[in-house]
Amino acid sequence: MKKLQYRCIFIIAFMVMISIEGYSQRPLPDELLRNPIEGQIKYIEEHTRIYENYRAIREDMFQKINSNIMDSLTANKIEITGLNNLISTLNSANDSLNNSLEETISSLQEVTRTKNNIRLFGMKINKVAYNSIMLTIIAGLIIVLAIGFTVFKRNRFVTIKTRDEFKKLNEEFETYRQSSRLAREKMTMDHFREIKKLKGI
Repeated sequence: MKKLQYRCIFIIAFMVMISIEGYSQRPLPDELLRNPIEGQIKYIEEHTRIYENYRAIREDMFQKINSNIMDSLTANKIEITGLNNLISTLNSANDSLNNSLEETISSLQEVTRTKNNIRLFGMKINKVAYNSIMLTIIAGLIIVLAIGFTVFKRNRFVTIKTRDEFKKLNEEFETYRQSSRLAREKMTMDHFREIKKLKGI
């Protein structure tokens, strides 16, 4: 009876080793080459099996998705750096516009204290016309400032969102890496136990 059990175990182990060897030689699926990270993870979830809360995944597929995730993280870091540089530029532009606006308002207040006729480039200009010109300039500066603030706010939102997505992706990758490592370790121990059983140790 024991001989029959050993023979069955040996046949099952042999078939598992052959299937693993044949499985590892298969080329990578197109989903891991074309899809975004979410699609690749979904493909892994749909095409790998779970045994006792551990997921078994081919090494070449794991390495490929690992490489793809790292590439995505690098691209996100570059994008975040670019957005931070853009925010710094917009902050400088906003400061410059604020300074210009303060100077313009100060000049306007000084002008309101002068006579009705103002000399500009050697020509006398009516105070009402001068004030209209200055108000137009101020309105233009305010519009530019409002546009700059809107762009700054939108870019800040994109930066925060990208940073959150990067953090979430990093956490998902860490969880996935830990589960994959534990699965491989368990699979190795299972194979080792089966080999010990086959050898009669």
